[in-house]
Amino acid sequence: MTDHDHRRRAGFKERTRVADARTTFLDAVTPLDRTEQVDLADADGRTLAEAITAPRAVPHYRRAAMDGYAVRATDTHGASSRNPAVLRGGDVERVHTGSPVPEWANAVVMIEQASELAGDIEVSDAVAEGENVAPIGEDVESGQQLYDPGHELRPSDLGLLKAVGLDTVEVFDRPDVAVIPTGEELVQSHPGPGEVIETNGLTVSRLVERWGGTARYEDVVTDDEAALRDAIETNADADIVVTTGGSSVGERDLIPDVVSDLGEVLVHGVALRPGPPVALGYALDTPIVMLPGYPVACIVNAVQFLRPALKHAGNQSLTDPPTVDATLDGKIRSEPGVRTFARVTLAETESDTANATDRTATPVRAGGSGVLSSVALSDGWVVVPESVEGYAAGDTVPVERWEWSP
Repeated sequence: MTDHDHRRRAGFKERTRVADARTTFLDAVTPLDRTEQVDLADADGRTLAEAITAPRAVPHYRRAAMDGYAVRATDTHGASSRNPAVLRGGDVERVHTGSPVPEWANAVVMIEQASELAGDIEVSDAVAEGENVAPIGEDVESGQQLYDPGHELRPSDLGLLKAVGLDTVEVFDRPDVAVIPTGEELVQSHPGPGEVIETNGLTVSRLVERWGGTARYEDVVTDDEAALRDAIETNADADIVVTTGGSSVGERDLIPDVVSDLGEVLVHGVALRPGPPVALGYALDTPIVMLPGYPVACIVNAVQFLRPALKHAGNQSLTDPPTVDATLDGKIRSEPGVRTFARVTLAETESDTANATDRTATPVRAGGSGVLSSVALSDGWVVVPESVEGYAAGDTVPVERWEWSP
C-alpha cells in the first residue's frame, strides 16, 4: 500500500491541535538574516536589523517655545502689570516659536506679556531662567539609544528618525512567499461548466503582502504529480511556499505526497473547523503550507499558520488580531476537542448606559467552508476553543477582527 493509499484510507481520525501544529511548523521556519538599506519614506512597517542611536540632538539649538521676546530672566524680576520692567536695546530681542534664542538670553517673555512703547519693551510679568526656552536635546539627546533590532517601524518612528538626521535605515528583508493555486478545475476568468474561478491564490497573495511579505502569485497548476513537483521545485528558492487545494486525502489530493517525496510532511490534519485537511511541512528545505481548496478553510488556515510563519521568518512579532466584545443573538455549535471559527456580522445599538453602545454578533448562516461570501461579508469570527462545546444566544463573546490585522 502506498503512502497515498494509506492516507486516503486513514482519513483524519487523529488531528493535531492548532497550537501544537503551529509550534511544530514554526520550528521548521528560520528567521531571515538578509537585510537591505531603505529610505525612510519606504520603511513604514519594516523591521529594524540594527540598533539606532541619535546622531544629533533634537532640538540641536536652544529654541524659543513661544512667540515673544528673548531676555535675561534677572531683568524681569519684580515685573507686574502695575510696575512693568522696561527693557532697551541689547537687553531684548524679538523671537518666534522655533527660532534660535540668542546666546546672551536665558528666557522668553510671551508676546502677550509685553508691549512696545517708544522703542522700548515693557514686560508685565516676570519670567524664570529657562522659561519658554527649549534646551538642546530636550526632545532627544545626541547619542541617545532609540530603537533595538527587531523593532517594527511606525510612521511616528520615521518622523523621529528623520528629525535626528537619518535618511535611510537597515531593515530585514521581507519574506518571499510563493503562492501556488492548484486544481484542474480552476480558471482565471469566464468559467465553463465544471470550471471554477481561482480566488484562493489571489486572496492569499494579498494577505501575504498585508502581513509583511512579498508574494509571487503563480499560475494555476493542474492535479498532476509531475506538474506539482515541478512547480514546488521551481519555487523552492522562496522563503515560504504556499499551495492552495489538493491537501486532503482524496484521489486528486496529491500535494502531501509530492511534499513527502521532496522533504517531509510534519502535520496533516488539524483539529479546527472549517478546514481540518491542512498540511504543514517542508520541501527541499523550504517551509511549505498546504492550504485546503475550499475558500473559507483556506483563509482560516492561512491566518492560523501562514501568518505566524511569515512573521517569524520576517523577524516580526506576532500580535493578536483586535477583538471586540459582542452579545450573540444566535447559537454557535462546536465539536469538543476542535477549535471552531464561526463567522459573524456585527451591529451596534444604543445602550441603556449614557453615551454607550452595545454590539450584537449574528452568526452567518452559511453551510460548508466553500461559501466565500460568508467571510467576505462578515465582520470577523468568534473563536470557540477546544474546551468549549459552543455558545448560546445571549452569551458575550469576543469577535476577532482578523482582517484588520497587519
